[in-house]
Amino acid sequence: MSRQPNEEFQEWWNKQRANGTDDLFPSSSSSDNSSFLTVEIRSPIEKERTRSARQLSWIYLLKFQQIANSIAFLTNSFISIVRTANRRILTSNSAPHRSSSRLYRVIKVFLTVSVILLVFELVAYFRGWHFSPPTVESSNLYANWIEIRANYLAPPLQSLTNMCIVLFLIQSVDRVVLVLGCFWIKFRRLKPLAEIDYVESVNVEDYPMVLLQIPMCNEREVYQQSIAAVCIQDWPKERMLVQILDDSDDLGVQGLIKAEVQKWQQRGVHIVYRHRLIRTGYKAGNLKSAMSCDYVKKYEFVAIFDADFQPTPDFLKNTIPYFKGHDDIALVQTRWAFVNKDENLLTRLQNINLAFHFEVEQQVNGWFINFFGFNGTAGVWRIKALEECGGWLERTTVEDMDIAVRAHLCGWKFIYVNDVKCLCELPESYEAYKKQQHRWHSGPMQLFRLCFSDILRSKVSWFKKANLIFLFFLLRKLILPFYSFTLFCIILPLTMFLPEAQLPAWVVCYVPGLMSVLNILPAPQSFPFIVPYLLFENTMSVTKFHAMISGLFQLGSSYEWIVTKKSGRSSEADLAAMVENESEPLLEKSTVSRSSSESGLAELSKLEMANKKGKRKRNRLYRKELALAFILLTASVRSLLSAQGIHFYFLLFQGFTFLVVGLDLIGEQVS
Repeated sequence: MSRQPNEEFQEWWNKQRANGTDDLFPSSSSSDNSSFLTVEIRSPIEKERTRSARQLSWIYLLKFQQIANSIAFLTNSFISIVRTANRRILTSNSAPHRSSSRLYRVIKVFLTVSVILLVFELVAYFRGWHFSPPTVESSNLYANWIEIRANYLAPPLQSLTNMCIVLFLIQSVDRVVLVLGCFWIKFRRLKPLAEIDYVESVNVEDYPMVLLQIPMCNEREVYQQSIAAVCIQDWPKERMLVQILDDSDDLGVQGLIKAEVQKWQQRGVHIVYRHRLIRTGYKAGNLKSAMSCDYVKKYEFVAIFDADFQPTPDFLKNTIPYFKGHDDIALVQTRWAFVNKDENLLTRLQNINLAFHFEVEQQVNGWFINFFGFNGTAGVWRIKALEECGGWLERTTVEDMDIAVRAHLCGWKFIYVNDVKCLCELPESYEAYKKQQHRWHSGPMQLFRLCFSDILRSKVSWFKKANLIFLFFLLRKLILPFYSFTLFCIILPLTMFLPEAQLPAWVVCYVPGLMSVLNILPAPQSFPFIVPYLLFENTMSVTKFHAMISGLFQLGSSYEWIVTKKSGRSSEADLAAMVENESEPLLEKSTVSRSSSESGLAELSKLEMANKKGKRKRNRLYRKELALAFILLTASVRSLLSAQGIHFYFLLFQGFTFLVVGLDLIGEQVS
C-alpha cells in the first residue's frame, strides 16, 4: 500500500519554485516518480571560499612580474633594434647613384608631402575641424582643403584606384586558373611519358652524346660540389663531355678550378676547362663561346647547370629519354630543390614563391601549351633547336628566357618534369636576393621590347602570340609589379589623406589573403609564414617595379649583371655519400669521400683567410624601403583619425615590414 503524499510539504515546495529558490532542492529527473523526492543537503564547507589578503597579494605580484618581464623583453628588443639601426646608419656606405635614383627622389617628395598633410590633419583634429568640418562659406583653410581634395584630387586618384583594382582582379583570375589547372593535373595524375628507359642492358652506342656545361664566375664556395656532382653522372664516360666555363677574374679561384678539373681528368672523366679573358655578354657570352667549339658538333644534347646546382647521378637517365620519339621537343626542364630553404626567414619566403612557380606555373604551362620560360639551369636542350633559333644572344640579362621565346616561335615544344629535382641554393642575404630579383624583372622587359615585332611576324598561331604578349609578358612580368607597388605603396597611403577616394577593404585584405593561400598551397609546411609572406611580397614590389621600369625604358641599371652570392651550404659529406651510393663508382671511395685533395683544401683555406682580411661583409641600409616605411606609418597614423580598422592594421604591419627590410634585419645577419 503506497504512502499518501504530504500535501503541506508539496504546497511549500510549489511556493519555493514560484519564488525562484528551487536551486536549493533539485527536482527529480523523472516525472514518473513524482511520489518520491530526493533532497540534496549542501554542506557549508563546499561554498566558495573567499581569498585572503595574502593570497590576493601573491596573485597580483605574479601578474605584475609577468607584465614586467614582457615589458623588459619588448624594451630590450626595441633597444637592440635601435642600436642595430644606429650602427648600420653610421657604417652605411650605400652607393650614391642608388640613393639619388629617380624613384628614390619621387619617394622622398611623397614622404615630405605625407608628413605635411599629417601635421595639418592633426591640427584639424585637435581643433575639432575633423569631427565637424566647417562649411565652404566660412572661407576656412581646412574648408578650402576639403574642396580641393574633393573636386580636384580625389577623382583622378579614384580613377587610378579603379584601374589598379581591375588589373589586380585580372591577375587574381589568372592565378586561380593556374591553380585549377594544377589540381586537374594532380587529380588525373597527368605527367609526360618517356619512350625509352636506359638500363644496364642497353648497348653503349645507344646512349646519345651529351655535353654538360657549368658556367661560373668567381664561385669559390661551390665549384667543387658542382663539378663533382656533374662528373659522377651515371652515363657512359665516352658518351659525355663536361665543360667548365670559367669567367673568374680572381686568379686564386682560377687556380683552384683548374686543379679540380685536372683531378677529375686523372680519374678518367672527359672534362675540359675554358676561361675567357674578357667577360663580354656575361653568361650568354660564356655559353655562346663554348658552343662555338668544333667538337660540339658531335653532341646531340647539352645539359646546363649553374655553379651551385648539384644534379643527382641519374639526372641524364631521367631526362634524356623524353627526347626519344619526340623530334619536336627542344627542352626538358627539371625542378629545383633547395638545400637551405629553412636557413632563415628570407629563404623560407623564397621557397614559397619558387615552389608555386615550379609546381603550378611551369607544370601547367608545360602540360597544356608546351611552353614556359627556361630557368637557365637544370635543363637539357637539343643542340639542333639551339642552332635553329639563333643560339645564345647577349642582348639581355635573361638569356634563358630569350632562347626559350625564340625556340617557341620556331615551333619547338618544351617538357617540364616535376619529379626530377636538382639541388641548389637560395640567396641568404637580402642584398643578394634584391640584386637577383632586379635582374629577373628588368630582363623580361628588355626582351619584350626586342622581340615584340618578332612575335607578331612569327608563323605560330594567334593563340600562342596572344599568350606570349598578354599573359607571359604583360600580365605576369609588367602588370603584376606595377599594380602591386602602385596599389599598396602609393594609392593606399594617399586614400588616407584623400578620404574621398575609397579603396575597399576586400582589396586591401581579403583578396590578397586568398591569393597568398593559393600561393602557399604547393608548400603547405610554410602556412605559419603566410602573413609574413604577404607583407614581404608587397615590400619586394618596390624592387620589382624599379627593375621593370629600368628594363622597359632602357635605364642604366637594367643591364647590370651581378653574380648571386653563394654560401656553399651543401657539405662535402653529403657529396661523398652521393658518390658512394653509385652502383658503379667512377672513382675510388677512399679518395672520393674527401671530395678534394688535401693540397686543394690547404690552398683554399689560405685564399679564404687572405680574402677575409681584405674584404669585410656587412649589412647595409636600403633607403627606398626606409622611406616607404615612414610613408606607410605616417598614413597609418592618419587612418586612426578616420577610424579605419583594416586599413590601419595593414598600413601599420606593412610599414614595420618595410622598416625591417630597410634596416636589413631579414636574411643573413653579419656581426
